[in-house]
Amino acid sequence: HTESRYEQEAALDVVKAVRTTPRDARFPSQNQANHCWNRYNEWLVCLKQTKGDEEGCQNMRQLALNICPAIWSEKWDEEREEKTFPGVKTD
Repeated sequence: HTESRYEQEAALDVVKAVRTTPRDARFPSQNQANHCWNRYNEWLVCLKQTKGDEEGCQNMRQLALNICPAIWSEKWDEEREEKTFPGVKTD
């Protein structure tokens, strides 16, 4: 391998900088589908409690986006717009 030590260190720094949602003891298994669902709905609870304060709930939204596959959160966002989302209702 001709990668320099500096390139390896730079790549390692990138990997170390990656952040995801913190471990949640309620979801001990590798399958994180329930963790994703809960994070998404916890964000909605935040919106509901703050009367739609998107900025104030941004951290909760980010936790949900970090753990959920994008296709799921996009689908749920669309369902919320169409009023067909089966989770927490914000209005």
